[in-house]
Amino acid sequence: MTPQDTPEHSTPLQIIPLGGLGEIGLNMTVFEYDGVILVVDSGLMFPEDYMLGVDIVIPDYEYLRENKERVAGIVLTHCHEDHIGALPFLLKDVPAPVYATPFTIALVSHKLEEKDLLSRVDLHEIKPRESFSIGPFHIEFVRASHSVVDGVSLAIRTPAGLIVHTGDFKITHGQLDDEATDVSRLAQLGEEGVLALLSDSTNAEKEGYTLSESEIGATLEKAVRDSSGRVIVALFASNVPRLAQIVNIAAKTGKKIVFNGRSIEVSMRIAQELGYINVPPGMQIDVSEVKDYEDNEVLLVTTGSQGEPMSALARVAAGAHKQIKIKDGDTVILSSKFIPGNEKAITGIINNLYRRGAEVIYEKISAIHVSGHAFREELKLMMHLTRPRYFMPVHGEYRHLLHHARLAEKVGIPKNRILLAQNGNVVNFLDEVGWIGESVDTGRTFVDGKGIGDVGRKVLKDRRALSEHGMVVATMVLDFDTGVVIYGPELLSRGFVFEDEKGHLLQDAQCVIMDAVEQLDLSGPDRIPLIEAATQQALRRFFNYVIRRRPVIVPLVLEV
Repeated sequence: MTPQDTPEHSTPLQIIPLGGLGEIGLNMTVFEYDGVILVVDSGLMFPEDYMLGVDIVIPDYEYLRENKERVAGIVLTHCHEDHIGALPFLLKDVPAPVYATPFTIALVSHKLEEKDLLSRVDLHEIKPRESFSIGPFHIEFVRASHSVVDGVSLAIRTPAGLIVHTGDFKITHGQLDDEATDVSRLAQLGEEGVLALLSDSTNAEKEGYTLSESEIGATLEKAVRDSSGRVIVALFASNVPRLAQIVNIAAKTGKKIVFNGRSIEVSMRIAQELGYINVPPGMQIDVSEVKDYEDNEVLLVTTGSQGEPMSALARVAAGAHKQIKIKDGDTVILSSKFIPGNEKAITGIINNLYRRGAEVIYEKISAIHVSGHAFREELKLMMHLTRPRYFMPVHGEYRHLLHHARLAEKVGIPKNRILLAQNGNVVNFLDEVGWIGESVDTGRTFVDGKGIGDVGRKVLKDRRALSEHGMVVATMVLDFDTGVVIYGPELLSRGFVFEDEKGHLLQDAQCVIMDAVEQLDLSGPDRIPLIEAATQQALRRFFNYVIRRRPVIVPLVLEV
C-alpha cells in the first residue's frame, strides 16, 4: 500500500523520529494518531569536535513546537542524558505531562527543579508491568535491563496495532535479579501480535552476547584488592548497578567509601532513598576525611570517565583538585565505555594520571565495563520473542541501523517489511501495512551558554576560522562630509602571526587597504558597506597570497 491507496476516511498511525537515527544520542520519537501526539524520550548529545564552544546539542523539535496543543504526553524509557537531557528545553516550549519509572522521575525532578520548572510539570510515576493511557495510546512499561536502574521497553497499543519500542536494552543470560529484561512479558506480547518492533541498534555490529555484570564485578573486586594504595573509580553517575557493585566491593574489602562529584552525589542520594543501594553505617566518609585514613583503606567514586574538562577526575589528573592529589600507589579505574568523540580527552586524562604516579585500568586493557546495549544474539532474541510484522531499527549511526536491518532479514523478516528510516521520515501504518512517507523538518539545535539555537553553521565556521587562522581588525575613520579617510587604517591582529613578525606584514596590508579604498566612489550614502566589503576582499587576497592564511577579517569603519 502507498499513501495514494489510503482511503480518505482512514487514519494511519504515524511514527516520526526527530532524533537518534543516524547518530548516537538525541533520541526523540513522535507517535501520532488522529491528531494526538505522544513523544517518547527527549535526549541530547555532547558536541562533536567541530562544534567549537557549544555546550550540548538537542534535537530540533520545531514540529512539536508548531503542534504543541496536540502533544498529550511525554514518555521516558530511562534516565540517561541521551534520552532525557533535552527534556527541560522541550518542556519550556511544549508543556505536557511526563511518564517514567521511579528512578527516572526522581532524576528528572532534580533537573526540572534546577531550571525552576518542577512546579509547572505534571510528573507521573509508573512501574514496570503497569499500564496507562495517553489519548488513543495505551502504554505498558516492560522491564528492560540496561546500564541504569528502572529502564523499560514500551508496549504501545494503538488503533492500528501493537508497537514495541525496546528503548536501550540488553538480555544477559544468567541474570535473575529484579533488573533483568522481562523476556516472558515480551514473549506474551509476541503471542498477542506485534505490528512493529522499534529496536536499539547501538551494538548491531557486535557478535555474541554482552558480558554479565557478575563477571565485571569479579574483575573490579580483584583490581581493588590488588591495589596497595587508594582506589579511585570513575563511572557514569546514573550507572546505579555499577555503583551498587562498588559499594559491595568496598564492604567486602573493608574500605571506606567516598562519593565525589555533584551528579554522582545526586544519583547516590536518589538510589538510597528508593532502596536500590544500601551503604552500611559508618562506611561512607566525606572527601575531607580521606587524609585521616591509610591509603589502602580508601575507595573514592567519582565522575569524569569521559574526560569532561570540569569533572572531578579531570581536576584530579591535572593536580587541581583541592582534596585529592594523585601519588604513587594509587589505582584509577575508568569503569565505562569510551564514547566516540571523547577518546582524545580520555587518553589525555589517562596520560596525566600515569605522569602523577597512578596505575590506570580502563576498558582497552581490562574487562571493567560491560555495555548496556544488546549484542547481535540478543537483538535476534528480541525479534524471536516479539515476532513483529514490521521491523524498524532505531538508536544508532547509519551503519548500526543497516547492520541491524540486515540481521532482521537473516532472522526471517521480509525485506519489504524492514523500514530503514531517517530522522524526519514519517513512517505510516494502516490496515497492517507500513510505509515510509514524506518527511518533516528536523535537525540539531546548539546550546551555547544561555543561547539556544542562536549558534548556526556560519557561527561555527567563523569559530573554526578564528581557531585556525586568527583574526585581523581593520579600523578606519572617515570625514562625514567628504568621505576622506582621516584616521587609519589601523590593523590589530589576534592569533594571526607572532608580534615580532607581523610589523612589515600589517604595514603592507595597510597599503593594500588604501589602494582598494582609493578606487571606490565614496560620494554616495552606502560608502561604509562599500569600504567594508572592499577591505575584506583585499585583505583576504593579500594574506592568502603572502602567507597562505585566511584570518577572519573584521572591518570597522566610523564617520565623524
